[in-house]
Amino acid sequence: MENKSPLSPHIQIYKWHVSSLVSISHRITGIINIISITLICLMVSLLVLSQNSYDTIYLFLNSLMGKFVILGITWSFSFQILSEIRHLIMDLGFGFELKISKITGLIVIFGSIIFTVIFYLIGKNIF
Repeated sequence: MENKSPLSPHIQIYKWHVSSLVSISHRITGIINIISITLICLMVSLLVLSQNSYDTIYLFLNSLMGKFVILGITWSFSFQILSEIRHLIMDLGFGFELKISKITGLIVIFGSIIFTVIFYLIGKNIF
């Protein structure tokens, strides 16, 4: 006998919420941050080896793809930090109401974008 109805919320009937989006993004940015920290440590250790590796890394970081990677890593760290602050507040017992949870989720999303723009402007000596 085959059961036609799903036992848990199915992707076709499940509605996305800000909290679920922030939760999934928090996990993904955590993985991205671990990989990026590892790559940054590898690049720094390569800088010690030779001038050739320094030139290669310098060319990559000044390319369009390198700048995109730097902005992505900056956003990832900003998102992770703001999301961790949100989780810390929730660990203290605040922010579990649906309205507050939605507001703090939106603060995390838009705040990470704002921080990325601010860090970009600081890097360009505009700020």
